[in-house]
Amino acid sequence: MEEEVQSLTCEICVEPMTETKKFSNNKRCAHPFCLDCIVKYIEAKIGENSTAEVPCPASNCDKFLDPISCRPILPAGLFERWCDVLCESAVLRGESSHCYCPSAGCSTLVLNECGGIITKSECPNCKKLFCFQCKITWHVGFGCNETEQLRDENDFLFGELVVRNNWKRCPNCKFRVEKLDGCRSIQCS
Repeated sequence: MEEEVQSLTCEICVEPMTETKKFSNNKRCAHPFCLDCIVKYIEAKIGENSTAEVPCPASNCDKFLDPISCRPILPAGLFERWCDVLCESAVLRGESSHCYCPSAGCSTLVLNECGGIITKSECPNCKKLFCFQCKITWHVGFGCNETEQLRDENDFLFGELVVRNNWKRCPNCKFRVEKLDGCRSIQCS
């Protein structure tokens, strides 16, 4: 049986470790830490000040640990506690990071965990589609700027019909038109 090469040293406990025991931070940074030390470090950081973003333990690194990379090595309770802190942080970050499902009788808190601009969203509770920007039922076929006058369920059903039948707007009168055959020219009636 061949002995594994112990070429790495953990920067926390200063003990030699094998490549299989080295923590990987999802290519954010590559400092050598053993799995046991990283688990203890995260546990201390989450318990000490309930911080959402856990910094890399290396003294000269400005990167943060990737929660998804840490999930397989963390006890379930610790990972859930970290997720709770991350969710709370996202809610406190600002209005664009969360909204409530607009469906009657639901009102589930929905978080924008990825950042960026999100429009079409699915409620994780009731599974209904809604617009994260307008905070109303999904307005398929209509832009967010056109939804102020949309408050009837029939408007949303019409929007679904527009998308399904690939109807376009007449450039002159703005009514929806359907191309059945012929050239691509639209003549306003």
